[in-house]
Amino acid sequence: MTPRKPQPTRDALLRHVRPSDLQAAVRLATQATTGVIGVAEGVHQAVRQRLGLPAGTEPDRTGGLTGQIYQGIRGVTQLVGHGLDSALASLLPLVDDPANHPEPSPGREAVLAALNGVLGDRLQATGNPLAQAMELRLAGRRLPLESASLMRERLAGASPHLIVLLHGLCMNDTQWLRNGHDHGAFLAQALGATPVYLRYNSGLHTSTNGREFARQLEWLVSQWPVPLTTITLVGHSMGGLVARAAVDEAQRSQHRWRARLQHLVFLGTPHHGAPLERAGHGVDVLLAATPFTAPFTRLGQLRSAGITDLRHGHVRDADWQGRERFGSALDHREPLPLPEGVACMAVGATLAPQRGLLADRLTGDGLVPLRSALGQHDDPRHRLVFPREGQRTVYRTGHLELLSSPVVAQQLLQWLQPPTPGLHD
Repeated sequence: MTPRKPQPTRDALLRHVRPSDLQAAVRLATQATTGVIGVAEGVHQAVRQRLGLPAGTEPDRTGGLTGQIYQGIRGVTQLVGHGLDSALASLLPLVDDPANHPEPSPGREAVLAALNGVLGDRLQATGNPLAQAMELRLAGRRLPLESASLMRERLAGASPHLIVLLHGLCMNDTQWLRNGHDHGAFLAQALGATPVYLRYNSGLHTSTNGREFARQLEWLVSQWPVPLTTITLVGHSMGGLVARAAVDEAQRSQHRWRARLQHLVFLGTPHHGAPLERAGHGVDVLLAATPFTAPFTRLGQLRSAGITDLRHGHVRDADWQGRERFGSALDHREPLPLPEGVACMAVGATLAPQRGLLADRLTGDGLVPLRSALGQHDDPRHRLVFPREGQRTVYRTGHLELLSSPVVAQQLLQWLQPPTPGLHD
């Protein structure tokens, strides 16, 4: 007789799936169904227009009896969705206590990070429980910025050198650990520094995340238990743009931490955009070219504000405010140079074995072109002037491999290692 497999415990299940996920899934399903209905009606109306039949209240809505049927289906979907949402909102507090939840599994956190990267702005706008709140984290746990006493307890033994690491799109702070290596832990041991990791909703605008990060870092610095002599920001991919946005915000708001910022390090950051998002915009344009495919542009336009910011590397509010995110493909950014008084360094990667036109402009690290990662631009106003000794190109290396590359680790250590006293006397 085959022995029965042991059943997973409640805590084991809760590490992967939470009861509130059901409510979040209902909201997403309702929004997705409504969107599909809209696409179907848009295609239907495109056919009707070719037959000379009138539209409804909007150009992509059908009129007459057909329009009433679509409106009825849409209404029933909303009614069922709101009903289920209200019922779950009443029921969940009776059967679930978030305070007793076990630590989430890495798999769950990776899925949530990816979902927030793609739909994070919509999740936040609709109050979806899956929306990721920004957190500063130490040793895998959130730093309780709301409690000064708990902060002092968590920061006991902190170093005068603070390193903050900012992850990229669709990722989270736990993913700095890759193939057994974590740049933060490595640098902490080598430099005697304290590594703090930022977790954020990468589907929000880069400038929005930068502003909130600047605010939280200001509070963290005010609670630091020893005098801070050095702050280093290390950003991977989108994290580098968030770091630049935070420094710009700190400059305008006169945050105290800005004076302690000594190093700003970028790993594969798309300073001037990434071709995949520009390709996504091109698909939008192609779909919009005919009335029969135009309704399908709604599917592509589900992608988040964070993703569309990567088209040209938006950092400030002015880069996107007052413009339709899926409209013009032109670069409307105002030039933003690297901050003064800060040692800025950039690592760019390429899958190619050596430098060349293909490696520089096309291949890159698989996601970010080498020129974009190194701040190079055809327009001199947009060029980011990194010192020669503050640039490093690594070959046969992909975008995510930057996180585990021993070459990158040693380069970071060389850049951040304080000078030996008397060496140049």
